[in-house]
Amino acid sequence: MSAADSNVSAAVVAPSDGGGAASGTTRTPRPRLRLAPSREGFGVGFVVKLVLMGVVDALGVFALLAAYSEESWGIFAATLAMLVAANWVYFSRRSLPLKYILPGLLFLLVFQVYVVGYTGYVAFTNYGDGHNSTKEQAVEALLAQNERRVEGSPAAPLTVVESDAGELGFAVVDESGDVRVGSAEQPLEAAPGATVSDGVATDVPGWTVLDRAQVLERQQEVTTLRVPVSEDPEDGSIRTQDARTGYVFQPVLEYDAEADTMTDTSTGVVYTPNDEGQFEAPDGTTLAVGWRVSVGFDNFATAFGDSRYSEPFVKILAWTFAFALLSVVSTFLLGMFLAIAFNDPRLRGRRIYRTLMILPYAMPGFLAALLWAGMLNRGYGFVNQVLLGGASIPWLTDPWLAKVSVLLVNLWLGFPYMFLICTGALQSLPGDVYEAARIDGAGRWRTWRSITMPLLLVSTAPLLISSFAFNFNNFTLIKMLTDGGPRFADASVPLGHTDILISMVYNVSGLDGTAPRNYGLASALSIVIFLVVGTISAIAFRQTRKLEELS
Repeated sequence: MSAADSNVSAAVVAPSDGGGAASGTTRTPRPRLRLAPSREGFGVGFVVKLVLMGVVDALGVFALLAAYSEESWGIFAATLAMLVAANWVYFSRRSLPLKYILPGLLFLLVFQVYVVGYTGYVAFTNYGDGHNSTKEQAVEALLAQNERRVEGSPAAPLTVVESDAGELGFAVVDESGDVRVGSAEQPLEAAPGATVSDGVATDVPGWTVLDRAQVLERQQEVTTLRVPVSEDPEDGSIRTQDARTGYVFQPVLEYDAEADTMTDTSTGVVYTPNDEGQFEAPDGTTLAVGWRVSVGFDNFATAFGDSRYSEPFVKILAWTFAFALLSVVSTFLLGMFLAIAFNDPRLRGRRIYRTLMILPYAMPGFLAALLWAGMLNRGYGFVNQVLLGGASIPWLTDPWLAKVSVLLVNLWLGFPYMFLICTGALQSLPGDVYEAARIDGAGRWRTWRSITMPLLLVSTAPLLISSFAFNFNNFTLIKMLTDGGPRFADASVPLGHTDILISMVYNVSGLDGTAPRNYGLASALSIVIFLVVGTISAIAFRQTRKLEELS
């Protein structure tokens, strides 16, 4: 038992007089331990832990409430489980090792396992433009977006108002001059005591009239707001586009929940759900808004079977491997050469040279890529106009020169990292091995090939593998320098000669606005990248074990 848990005191207890006094002998007293009752200490460390866990619990409760309000039960359950685990670990005496492991495990689960798992889930769905939500949300969007103005309905002077709870509403002056006010959840009703000036409501009890600047700040909310005319949905709702005049609109579509059909009230066409997450008419036409459904391996089949994607995919995959491999080899060789050169003790000013060598590494990568994009510009770039005397070399617009430019710029950005790790590895190599090589008569080339290079690979091989994985996904350089261009002439999707797999995923996803969003297909390609990089890394790490015999 530790001293922190209990106070230990020793007391010498004398023997009784009984037997010892009668015999006239003296007995040696024996020490006995008396344990004081245990008391829990409330030191500074415990108080700090209590405060920190209080902050964590507060954030966790906030996340639980947010997940509950959005009905995200998976996130709710995961957050609750993590909160319970954190409190048990940090307030229990039996989980000391977990106190150090738990934060890393939680971050691994949230930022790695969950992301990979969710990406895998999306890869088997039709998530993208027109299929962004659940079926219930799609029905609501269809009913809201498919409306027409009621024929003969008058234009009503309208004022945008806000309730005390921050809810937007409309104050409308009807034909009789009375003011009626309502919100998305509250149909129009009379507003006694409202003030009308120049035909519009200027003051509504219980509501705040928004001025023009406030309306412009919330323009999106105002133009999408629909205020029901009455409790009967058939009466329609008030909408506005200029925040001054309102019109009565009625939905064109009508949803039958029991039959699960959508009917166009103007034409009588009935739309039924299909397997692709859309309402489809008998003639094959579909409504614009759909919902997410599982599509199995359709996205993978599209990636490898559709010529629009399969043909560019093969070219981009080959270039990605070439780019990653050549980038690692070139940066490593240049960095190692400079490290060996500046590691010679006979060289004066080594510290200054080493500092100059790491300057490209100190510059943000995206900024350096943008600078090089300007310097390599065909018309006004520094390289053509100054260094080459006004030449007009298409560094970034010719397919092969663009690839060479990408490799050269990446060499400039990447060699300082290799220079640093090679310098550190060289300084840790044992000197007696080189002494033995000189005694045996080995020359510089033989020494480098048989001693320096193998020993360098022992310490740098894992870093070379990670560098390969990084360049395999070097999205920043490609996006900032060439934007994947020049484009393939025969491609129907926005892909180019310098695109790598990760930039292909970005373009296919439609995040840049050049193509329809297709997150399912992009996720399927991401899974392919994950498998490729993971397989190559596993094989490479297995092979590097052979180098450990040299250490």
